[in-house]
Amino acid sequence: MEELSKHGRIGDAAMKADMHRETARKYVTAGKLPSEIPVVRDWRTRPDPFEDHWPEIEARLRDTPELEAKTLFELLQEAHPGRYDAGQLRTLQRRIKRWRAAHGPDQEVVLAQQHRPGEAAQTDFTHATELAVTIAGQVFAHLLCVLVLPYSNWQWATVCLSESMAALRRGVQRALFQLGRVPRYHQTDCSTAATHKIPTDQVAYVDNNKRPFNAEYVALMRHFGMTPRTTAVGAKEQNGDVEAGNGALKRRLEQALLVRGSRDFESVDAWQDFIDGVERKANAHRGRRVAEDLAAMRELSVRKLPEYVEEDVCVSDWSTVRVKHCAYSVPSRLIGEWVRVQIYEDKIEVRYADELQLACERLLGRNRRRIDYHHVIWSLVRKPGAFARYVYREEMFPSIVFRRAYDAIQTPHHGLKGDLEYLRIRHLAASTMEADVAAALALLLGAGNALTAEAVKELISSSTIEVPALVPATVDLTEYDTLLMQEVAA
Repeated sequence: MEELSKHGRIGDAAMKADMHRETARKYVTAGKLPSEIPVVRDWRTRPDPFEDHWPEIEARLRDTPELEAKTLFELLQEAHPGRYDAGQLRTLQRRIKRWRAAHGPDQEVVLAQQHRPGEAAQTDFTHATELAVTIAGQVFAHLLCVLVLPYSNWQWATVCLSESMAALRRGVQRALFQLGRVPRYHQTDCSTAATHKIPTDQVAYVDNNKRPFNAEYVALMRHFGMTPRTTAVGAKEQNGDVEAGNGALKRRLEQALLVRGSRDFESVDAWQDFIDGVERKANAHRGRRVAEDLAAMRELSVRKLPEYVEEDVCVSDWSTVRVKHCAYSVPSRLIGEWVRVQIYEDKIEVRYADELQLACERLLGRNRRRIDYHHVIWSLVRKPGAFARYVYREEMFPSIVFRRAYDAIQTPHHGLKGDLEYLRIRHLAASTMEADVAAALALLLGAGNALTAEAVKELISSSTIEVPALVPATVDLTEYDTLLMQEVAA
């Protein structure tokens, strides 16, 4: 149109617009632009391949609306061999989709709910390993326990290692003490941390048609004065606010990590502090509704619960205790004694007569074991014949150099004699420094020398460490007197 207004030649104007002259003449005659002449297509570009058998398909859909298009397509192929090929499946899927929208059964409607200030908190666990955070250079596989107030979307996240009761307790406590207030209800999904085992004296806390609550979870709710409730089994949309917030939280953390320029933290506490800073910044933008939430909740007036549970366990003849389906070795002097185990989310502490006997990282999962050779090596040296079939035999090889040493010893001294020689080396490591023994074994293996406990002992004793001579510093106290006089004068 612009080009035509310059010279009036429709052929030249159509050529400039990359258009056929007859098409250009149509628009000039109509006096409208192409965008002003919408064309509704009411014809097919090719025949419908399912026209002949559509009544059959429609009858099946009316009788059984749950049938999928792929299932109906396979039935057509069986009933009419050679008539339909695999490339026509998408055509049938589109037509069935249109039929369902026009004639299909009513679908379940998601009924949006209006949240009330301070009424409830929702808690959920979400995996955070995708953020690729490292602790001191090591990849940190972990989760986040996230608590959200649905009315204001106030959010708080706590680093955890599993969806355990200990993690849930810690996550809920950190969030409530950050708020300083307590909502009326606490809602979580049907995870094993909160549900499955009903306490006999807490029948009133059980939701109808839902899984019952665990005793530990009921005790947590009673301590903070909240009424527990869960979602229906498989209905995660009932916890929709916290579920939706998980993705937003991880995107927010991802952006903050990009700005930081590094995903490595010196400790888990440093990573937790970083998350807390990101959450505080996000919560600050929800000020008015958060204030309404806080005003509607009662003040937090209880102490924080210990972040561990205690169990009394008897030490077995194997010098082990079994905690949460995993085995841990303890000093053999405790065999037959009852010890108290404090089970944290990430560690355990074993105490006897209120004295700490063992503190170590907690094992996650079932039937795992942590055996410290210091606890059993003395018995193995006295009874070397038991080593060949010892249940925890593999735990006696703490590193590859010890495994190579054992194999090298077994070459000339196969069987009991070789086992005894290796156990003497392990006894030497327990009596001195394991690192020194490992270094000595590496030297002997590299030189191709015979591996014996005496050779390792001699090599360790021959290496001396030069201690630098230190000149004791002389302290002149008159300098302090001068400083004090100056302070008094000022």
